[in-house]
Amino acid sequence: MSPDEAHEKLSDETHAADRRDARKEHVADRPPTEQEERAAEDHDVDPDAARAYREQAERGARTRGEGRIP
Repeated sequence: MSPDEAHEKLSDETHAADRRDARKEHVADRPPTEQEERAAEDHDVDPDAARAYREQAERGARTRGEGRIP
């Protein structure tokens, strides 16, 4: 099934609900606990993982054609 065919199977109401949800403000359901904050502060990110993440984010930002999310 092509993406166009899958898209056509969704009702207008579903598309409208998706658009409304996309415009809603997204907020956390609660603030982090003290333990979660400490864990985040104590966590070191692997430099190779950070570099790979940045590279993929930049590659995605430059994507053109098929696979691009508008």
